[in-house]
Parts: sequence; structure tokens; C-alpha cells
Amino acid sequence: MTHKGSYTILTNLVIALVFTFQFLGVKAQGTGLQKDSIETYFKQALELRNQNKISSAIEVLNNATIFAEQDDNPQTLVGIYQKIALLYIELDDHDTATFYRDRAGAILKSTEYRFGDAMQKFIDATILYREKQNFQARSMLQEAKTLSNDKNLINNIELAEANIFLNIEKFDDAEKKLNALLVNSDVNERVYLATQANLGLAELKFKQGEFEKSAKHGEAALELATKNNFFKEILEANQFLAKVYEDLKVYDKSLYFNKNLLNIQDSLFNIERYKLETKTADKLTKKFQGEEIQRLSEENETLSESKNRSEITAILASAFLVIISLLAVSLFRNNQIKLKTNDLLQTKNSELETARDSAVLAMKAKTNFLSTVTHELRTPLYAVTGLTHLLLDENPAEHQKEHLKSLKFSGEYLLNFINDILQINKIDADKLEALNVEFKLKTVLTDVIDSLQQKANENNTKIVLDYDSDIPIHLMGDPVKLSQIIMNLVGNALKFTEDGQVDVVTKLKDKGEEQVKIYFEVRDTGIGISEEQQRNIFDSFEQGSVQINREYGGTGLGLTIVKSLLSLFNSKIQLKSEIDVGSSFYFDLDLNYQDNVVTDISFEISPEDFDFKGLHILIVEDNKINQVITKKMLNKKDITCDIANNGNEAIDAAKSKRYDAILMDIHMPGISGEEATIQIRKFNKEIPIIALTAISMDDSVDSFYAAGCNDVVTKPFKPEVFYQKIGENIFKKKVES
Repeated sequence: MTHKGSYTILTNLVIALVFTFQFLGVKAQGTGLQKDSIETYFKQALELRNQNKISSAIEVLNNATIFAEQDDNPQTLVGIYQKIALLYIELDDHDTATFYRDRAGAILKSTEYRFGDAMQKFIDATILYREKQNFQARSMLQEAKTLSNDKNLINNIELAEANIFLNIEKFDDAEKKLNALLVNSDVNERVYLATQANLGLAELKFKQGEFEKSAKHGEAALELATKNNFFKEILEANQFLAKVYEDLKVYDKSLYFNKNLLNIQDSLFNIERYKLETKTADKLTKKFQGEEIQRLSEENETLSESKNRSEITAILASAFLVIISLLAVSLFRNNQIKLKTNDLLQTKNSELETARDSAVLAMKAKTNFLSTVTHELRTPLYAVTGLTHLLLDENPAEHQKEHLKSLKFSGEYLLNFINDILQINKIDADKLEALNVEFKLKTVLTDVIDSLQQKANENNTKIVLDYDSDIPIHLMGDPVKLSQIIMNLVGNALKFTEDGQVDVVTKLKDKGEEQVKIYFEVRDTGIGISEEQQRNIFDSFEQGSVQINREYGGTGLGLTIVKSLLSLFNSKIQLKSEIDVGSSFYFDLDLNYQDNVVTDISFEISPEDFDFKGLHILIVEDNKINQVITKKMLNKKDITCDIANNGNEAIDAAKSKRYDAILMDIHMPGISGEEATIQIRKFNKEIPIIALTAISMDDSVDSFYAAGCNDVVTKPFKPEVFYQKIGENIFKKKVES
């Protein structure tokens, strides 16, 4: 199989790096080997490989096997075979590469050597990558990470993953990894990794249309490669710079690098030489395999000469040969059958792999689509809900109030729908994990009920909490997801209950030394659910019937979310219902608890206690409408503000002026809000920074906090939450004191 363009360049870089760090890993694992001799072979092979003298490098490594066999060191032998396999992959000789990879695998079966196991995964990932199976290659790289914590290996896996991200055009992920490698502190390959990172960033910036930055990284790669005699990288950098400067219309530089390219190709990389290297390597392989066969034949002859050549032995030998011949015929037939079976299995396996790859790609496409849609919808929704809030606060006429309230309701309904879809897909993508923090169950349930009281009053329905006082006060678990479960169940009950009652029941079922089992139930006196509808009620977008959907509305995702969230706790939702009588949803949860915990006395400031007057805040936002809305919301509280249109302006403003807080948008052109926060934290550790973002499926709130944010507010937001977050973070020190 042949590969062209950047795909070939990236693949060759991966193999070159693996060859280098595997040499270092094997050297570290050696025990009784003659170190001076084996290290000389390894260094010579590495130097030859960097000069593109593949056959010579293979010959050196074949000679190194003699020392490994004499010392009886299986780990070193594994390393040699794996390096030879990687060289043959670079020559596109997958059959020979597989031969050496399997030889290493055979030794690993009887040897405990995690680094060698990790290298096997890396070889498999390299082959998958060359076959353009990017997602499977990345999965294999993840497995390799779990087998070894060797720093050099991890760095090279990071580079391989960056190349995969670049290939599938996930530029943000690729750029993060390449920037980290650009300033790596790798003891063994710091310069080589920096060279590869510069080449990768040059390719990335070129694809993004940032040609000047692309040229800058290309020249940095060329400088490092020239200083260190990385011949292949010198060729690739010159190829790349000639192309970039041609697109920039800087023709004198393009001509310069094209001349360099011609000189390099004539001296080192012509096609005929590459063919000769391939043929020579093939001869070496056959020579090595032939020597093995000859050695075994000589041993066989020696044994034969030592036998007694009596007539009885001759007769027995003849009989033995007859038997062997019959067995050979039988084995031949069996082998033919096995070959046909293997061909069939291989065909079926290929079909299954193709189907699996298609399924993975489809799931990835679905996830990316929903991630983009949810993020893009939140931005205009922020404008809708924000402007509605501002208009309602400006004393509109009575006939206008009704329209504005309807608009506000529609915006909140659409936001809830987006949140439900986002939640379902996070669960499907295994992006949610249950937390284990201390919380008070009664407080969680009370907060949920209080938040739904207005809806209950609209339906003339009463919510009653039946709480078992024997439940320990301090429980350990995930209060956020538990509140989501209860809120969905109570909200669902209120939707179908008018002039009735909804009971929220908690009972202590069992109590051990460290764990309790608690029974939860939400029951209502609503319309009930038929037995037929109960079979599908927990499926996505199911609401029992079209009539119910038209009459009561909703998305049909609430109970699906409940079912999925409970699976994180190893629990299952149960249902009992009767038409025109009511419904009951119940489940059990196993939670840890803590006794003898002193209840902290918390001192809090309520929103009405905040004195915002005189505060000066920096708004970092690239959307003009969002700038206007956020500024007006702050001005209503007598807060003055400045606006930065991007991350660079935010950094400059934070350096030149004093602000009480910064509202930081995350998704912006140029440097992101996360990167801007990291830069600001280098010279200002104290200023509160609140991430104000339309969060998507791929966003990690943890990464916002890791960058230095003090809090996160997702757009669109409720005004009271917005003001509460600003007050809490600005006046936090005052509250604590």
C-alpha cells in the first residue's frame, strides 16, 4: 500500500520516533547483556535509520541478535525484533514486518515485559494508521498508554495521537498536544520531538489558512533538523516551505527551498536508491531465515550420524517414513481444509471490521453534529432570553408583557430540550461518571421541591416530602445527578397531575457499618399509564401516545435520562401505575455515609445583600449582540464594564487596568478563553475569572477550572444565577472573613 502527501510524512515520523524510544527502552531493561557492544549496535542502527539507510540498519540489528541470544536475554531480543518490524513497516513490507512482530509476540507470551507489550500495541496502531483506520489506531494507542508509564513512550504516543487528530481535522486537540511537545522536557528526544511538533504545527496552520504561522513553524523545524542531521525531516521541511511560500506569493523564498529540495533529492532520496534499499532488506531477511533453516538442518544431520546404522534401525526407519508419509498426506488435506476455512473467516472478519469502522464513524459524526448544534443554538438563545429579561425589566405595557412572558417561556422550553439532548448523548458517549462527595440528602430534596413549587401551584397540586429521620445526615455520593433524577421524576408527575398531590418518599431499608440502602419513590394522583404504554415509557422521545404529546407537550426524554443516570449508580427505575388513579416511580440506592461529623456553620450572603455599585468588570466576548446584552445586565446593577473582543485584547486589558472580575467567553477566534485565562494567571493570581460559555458535549468543565477559572456560568443563564455567581466570587473573601 502506498501513501502520498502529508499522510506519508506523518506515518514516517511516527515510525522514526518509535524506533528511537524503543531503543532506549530496551537498553534500560537489559540485565546481563554486554552493554558496550549492544549499545554500539543500537546507536549505529539508529544513526543509519536517520540517514535513510534502512538495509544497513536491519543488518546491524540482525547482528545484534547474536549478543541477545548469547546472553539469553528475551527482553532485548523482543526489542530488536520490534525495531526491525518498524523498519519494514516504513518500507511498506507488511508481511515481513508481521513476521518479526509475531516473533516478538511469541517471546512475550512467556515473558513478563509490559514495555514490550506496549510496543506491540504501538506497532499495531502504526499499521492501522497507515491503513487510514484512525479511530482504531487511537484506541490501540490508548491501550499502549495503560501498559507502560515510560515518559519517552508517553511523549511519542502523544505525538502519534496529535498526528491522528490532525488527519481527522480535530485541530484544537492536535494543537494542544503539539504545543505541549514543542516545550517538552524529554531526556532522550527533546530536540527530535520538538522538530516533529514544529512540522505538525506547520501542517496544521497551513490547513487553517494561517500561512505565515505555518512558515514560521516550518523554518523552526528545518533549523532543528539541519543542526541535528535529521535528513528526512530536512527534506520534508524544504518541501513544505516551498509550498507555503508559493501560496504566500513570496516566490524568491519558494525558489530557494525548491533548489534545496532538488539538491537533497539528488544526493539522498532518489527513487532508485529507495528501491535498492528495499531489495537489500529483502535479501537480508531471506539470508537470516535461510541461516536459521541451515542451522536446524546441520543439527539434524549431526543427530542422524550418531545413530546406529544397523539393519533393524533401517527397517524401523523405513516403517517410520511410511507412517510419516501417510501422516503428511493427512496433514496436507487437513491443512487445505484449514486454509479454506481461514480464508472464509478472514473474509467475514474483514466484513465485520468494515461494519465496525462504519459504526464508529457514524457515532462520531452523530456526536460531533450534536455537539456543534447544541453549542450553536445556545448562542442565539442567550440573545433571546437576555433581551426578553431586559425588556421585562423596562416596564413594558400590559399587552406587551403577555407576549414577552410567552417568549421567555419558549426560550426556556427550547433550552431545556437542548439540555436533555446533551445529557442523553453525554451518557451514550460514556462521558458521565458518578461523583463521590459528602452531601445532605434532605437539603437536596428540599431544594428540588422548592424549585418546582411554582409549577405545582399552577396545576393546583401539592408536593409532600415524606423523609425518614433515621437516614444518616452525612451521605457520600453524587448530589447533582441525584437531584436531576428527582427533579425529572417530580417534574414528570406534576405535568400529568392537576388538582392532586405528588409525594416524594425516602425510607431507610438497610444500614451497615459504612453503607446504607435508601428507598426512593415519587408517586402522583395523575392520569396514570396503561400497561401497554409502560413497556416503552423509558425509551427516548416516548410519551405514551401522540394525544398525550399534543395535550401535555414535552420532549419524552425525562424518564430516559432518569434510567440512564440510575445506571451510573448500578440501580434501576421501577414503575407501578393505574389509569385515572396515578403512577409510582421507585428505586433503591446504595450510598456510603459518615457518622460523627460536626455540621459546619456556613455564613452566606444572599443576592439581595450584594452591593454591586462601583464595581468595574471586563467582558471578554466576540459576539456583538452578546456584548450588548451582558453590558446592559451589568449596568442595571450599577456595574461599569469594558469589552474585549478576543483573548489577546483580554490579556492586554488585564495587564493595563484593574478590574473586580473578568467574564470570560471560552469559544473565540484566535486564542481560546482557556488559553487567555492561563496567560492572565501568570501575572494576576487573585482576580476572579468566571467562564461565561455556551458549553457543548466536548467541553470539560474541569479544564476550565484547571486553566484558572473560579466559576462557570453556562449561556443562556437565568439573571439571578448570573448575579449570584458574580457576587459570590467578588465578595468571597469578605464572606470568609
